[in-house]
Amino acid sequence: MGNSMENDEEMTVELDLEDGSRVTCAIITILTLQNQDYIALLPLDENGENTDGEVWFYRYHEDENDPNAEPELTYIEDEAEYEIVADVFDEYLDNAEFDEIVGEEDM
Repeated sequence: MGNSMENDEEMTVELDLEDGSRVTCAIITILTLQNQDYIALLPLDENGENTDGEVWFYRYHEDENDPNAEPELTYIEDEAEYEIVADVFDEYLDNAEFDEIVGEEDM
């Protein structure tokens, strides 16, 4: 059979950071607020692990005219905007079944 899309267990994206390094991030979800899409990313280390539980948020733009174009991720400079996205993400986490990522809860 022809080659299928690489089906890793999770979708990832590579980010170029300002210091010139590249970070691979797992895509957690895409949130839409006020007609703007935002992407929530989990930065991974070279072993594909996330050790500190930090989540990054970026503005997310897809090119409607070209489905094959790479989506554009834009840094959120406005702190208030970032806070709103983080709050919405927290709500998303509360509603999502995130147990399999977090692991068993300590009883």
